[in-house]
Amino acid sequence: MRLGIDLGGTKTEIIALDDAGGELLRRRVATPRGDYPATVAAIAGLVAAAEHELGRRGTVGVGIPGAESRVTGLIKNANSTWLIGQPLRQDLERALGREVRLANDANCFALSEAVDGAAAGLEVVFGVILGTGVGGGIVVRGQVVAGANAIAGEWGHNPMPGEHHHAECYCGRRGCIELYLSGPALAADGGAGSEEALQRYERRLARALAQVINILDPDAIVLGGGVSNIDRLYDNVPELWRAHVFSDHVATRLLKNRHGDSSGVRGAAWLWEKAA
Repeated sequence: MRLGIDLGGTKTEIIALDDAGGELLRRRVATPRGDYPATVAAIAGLVAAAEHELGRRGTVGVGIPGAESRVTGLIKNANSTWLIGQPLRQDLERALGREVRLANDANCFALSEAVDGAAAGLEVVFGVILGTGVGGGIVVRGQVVAGANAIAGEWGHNPMPGEHHHAECYCGRRGCIELYLSGPALAADGGAGSEEALQRYERRLARALAQVINILDPDAIVLGGGVSNIDRLYDNVPELWRAHVFSDHVATRLLKNRHGDSSGVRGAAWLWEKAA
């Protein structure tokens, strides 16, 4: 049995999967915002309750809104700021009495969609979160690529190509892709009902993803997050990105996620290839 945890800013969710990826159980609780010890306790409580209900012990994978430093083992780059600087994996392993695998939530999304989602069976997959923020994850042959600095796929904090308005991002940099492609950015531009705003968004998304294709050359790019529900993106953006991709033909497919909001928690469970 595989147990996956999605540690979000407002809710923490657990899923139990059988060997074939079938859902055995799913539960969620409110995340204790700002309280690190209570967050660790909440995760431990979810695992204990799930295993008691199912009568089985499982592997544990956790998706987090940040990354684990390769140098210190402490959490960095987390939107849930009370996690920053904390030894989360070690504390969870101590609380649960077993090895725990951590990954960025965008990596978990990408893994879920590559294993048994929209991009199942494809060799190189780039998963994109277009929600409150903008994130990305890379999966190659069914394995998450975390990178030497644990930041692989973090395209949201690269400069948006082709734009000259350099607003400051919360990360301290200017002109980040996230400032143009997040859900709040689209809403602020009038994207809910403005054809002009949607066209601007599509052109920006095409330019930004063309950079990914030029570097990674993935078989597929899978979109997640609230903005991924805009169906016209899947037809319009691949037409627009052709002008920016360094190739005579673009075989990369732009796909809508299969598992929706469940992709993050499912991907956390799939951090273990073999279940307990």
